[in-house]
Amino acid sequence: MNIMLFHSVYGPRPAVAAAAGRLRAAGHEVWTPDLFDGRTFDSVEEGVAYTEETGKDELLKRAVLAAAPYSERGLVYAGFSFGASVAQTLALGDDKARGLLLLHGTSDIAENAAVDGLPVQLHVAEPDPFETDDWLTAWYLRMGRTGADVEVYRYAGAGHLYTDPGLPDHDGEAAETTWRVALGFLESLES
Repeated sequence: MNIMLFHSVYGPRPAVAAAAGRLRAAGHEVWTPDLFDGRTFDSVEEGVAYTEETGKDELLKRAVLAAAPYSERGLVYAGFSFGASVAQTLALGDDKARGLLLLHGTSDIAENAAVDGLPVQLHVAEPDPFETDDWLTAWYLRMGRTGADVEVYRYAGAGHLYTDPGLPDHDGEAAETTWRVALGFLESLES
């Protein structure tokens, strides 16, 4: 699979490179665009401030420009938290998208969004301060209405960005389960 993997509001941290390495070791081609011009942040608040200062439209433009040279190949869009919201937006707008892998995040869905059976897999903590139960229920129903084929995996007691070993949220057991399930999902897209 050809995978476009977007980073969180912390920026292109070592965990993103490690995730890309894991995916490449499983036989996938992976791109990890840097939407933050090399900046990384030590807190969610700093990262959010940067995204607000830069602007959502500019960050989406950067993401589209990063994905455009590869979209003809049929990309799987993936991302961590903020990066998952970017991945979701791009996948719902790309009729050649092969799949959507969301780690720790979702996004609003345009009213006119429509896909034809797009495989979507979401991995999220339970509870998650950024992905509340009410929000996730509404998101799941809206994604279903777009025509997506959605699977949701919840991880009780894990922190928001539990796959990043460099953050306090890290939960090794939940992270390993996430990667095992996600790699199976990606493998299923190849058949």
